[in-house]
Amino acid sequence: MNPRALLLVNYHSRQGKESLLAAIRCLEALGFNVIEEFTENPEHLGDVIKRYQQEVDLVIVGGGDGTLNAAVDAIVDTQLPLGILPLGTANDLARTLGIPNYLPEACQIIAGGQLRRIDLGWVNGKYFFNVASLGLSVKITQQLTKEVKRHWGIFAYAAAALQVIWKSRPFSAEIRTNSESFHVKTVQIAVGNGRYYGGGMAVFHDASIDDQRLDLYSVEINHWWQIIPLLPAIRQGRHIHWRSVRAIQGQEIEIYTRRPYPINTDGEITRYTPALFRVMPRAISVLVPPL
Repeated sequence: MNPRALLLVNYHSRQGKESLLAAIRCLEALGFNVIEEFTENPEHLGDVIKRYQQEVDLVIVGGGDGTLNAAVDAIVDTQLPLGILPLGTANDLARTLGIPNYLPEACQIIAGGQLRRIDLGWVNGKYFFNVASLGLSVKITQQLTKEVKRHWGIFAYAAAALQVIWKSRPFSAEIRTNSESFHVKTVQIAVGNGRYYGGGMAVFHDASIDDQRLDLYSVEINHWWQIIPLLPAIRQGRHIHWRSVRAIQGQEIEIYTRRPYPINTDGEITRYTPALFRVMPRAISVLVPPL
């Protein structure tokens, strides 16, 4: 019997509308019975997945990291295998898993790849794949409109970052682990589950999405211009060796601030501090390239 696939494509993703018909043709040629559904509001993706959970064998999500984040809670609840068609701007989860942006190759991986159990991050009841963060990254997210991302693609992240960095001011926070507490003045705190975020930046140079740990870094500078020499190292995940960057690893981390600060999960603002972060080991199955 041909596998039954629920295909969910974000029409608002950078390549969503243009790629939908090509994806259906490609998947059907590979032997899938495709059930196509869409919603104008990604927040409803979870409801769609739960509605079809007894009728399909897997869920295929076409879009970027924000679309995948909107679907992740339902993937956890239903435990349906996940296939990924990277149709967004950054596609950081696909990059972490080695899934190419070229649509026919991504379809081939769904058809012939292997299932891999991966970890998820969790913050205040919300799951995330890549990174949850507060500070600079939230301000960058607020600058990145759909129109800007569609027009400028991956370069939109760099342009937004440049606009935000020179206005940045440190804020106070307390970071707690099971054994220690740190009072910091910082411009950015990022808590990573996967490896890549923000259009290809690395959380830690050796981070993995199945290492059963969270990787936190805090950029503790006093003036905006001090982040400029850090940027190449942040791209490679080697900023954690700099004196102005605090690096912490653990399975559970808490962050407290004097007032509620918004938290960005996989590129969407979804939660606020105070925040409890946890790693959820081997939480879901994803179709990835064969080893």
